Amino acid sequence: MPFGEQPAYLRVAGDLRQKIVDGVLAPHTRLPSQARIREEYGVSDTVALEARKVLMAEGLVEGRSGSGTYVREQSVPRRIARGGFHQRGCTPFRQEQTDERVRGTWESNSEQEPAGSVVAARLRIPVGARVMRTRYVFRAEGEPSMLSTSWEPLEITGRTPVMLPEEGPLAGRGVVERMAAIDVVVDNVVEEVGARPGLAEEAMALGGVPGHAVLVISRTYFAGGRPVETADVIALAARHRVAYHLPVK
Repeated sequence: MPFGEQPAYLRVAGDLRQKIVDGVLAPHTRLPSQARIREEYGVSDTVALEARKVLMAEGLVEGRSGSGTYVREQSVPRRIARGGFHQRGCTPFRQEQTDERVRGTWESNSEQEPAGSVVAARLRIPVGARVMRTRYVFRAEGEPSMLSTSWEPLEITGRTPVMLPEEGPLAGRGVVERMAAIDVVVDNVVEEVGARPGLAEEAMALGGVPGHAVLVISRTYFAGGRPVETADVIALAARHRVAYHLPVK
């Protein structure tokens, strides 16, 4: 089987990966032992070990104490639908997941804090200016689906009925409607999608593995060119796909 100039451990990992994808090695099947890999592929123990490490890092297999290494069951990716901002009646969950077929709930916690350099740059405020930080855990069909952290400048919302996003007369109504209540008209939203290794606390909250890739949707709402809210929405990359619905003008 030609593998070009690939290092031996990648050659072995690639072949085992294909067997997993093709179902030859089914979910919950024990991965061939290090000795079996060494014999089957004609490689050293070191190469066999490194190949197994690659598959584990990719989330395709998992080690079970005292039992061996097994093929993990791969979940069908969920779709995170994005469709711009909503004018009225938009809950925090619906703000992040516009697919009306998906039912979800959320938990949140808000605290004041000084803006760090990254948040300050995104909100175009001085470093150290006070912001309201709100952390969310979103659940779809009862399962953890997304995390979100949002920041709003208190020079806009401070001492108003909407200072706390999840409390008061417009609790849970979304950024657009809350801002409109204090005569701030949101007219634009910008999103950037990226990926990075997941932090341990993110993996724990989402039921994933630390270090595996997460999708990060960085979103900022604008009113007349001024940022009024910015947020990072996080989901496990292996379990989600982001779908955008963009109107044709």
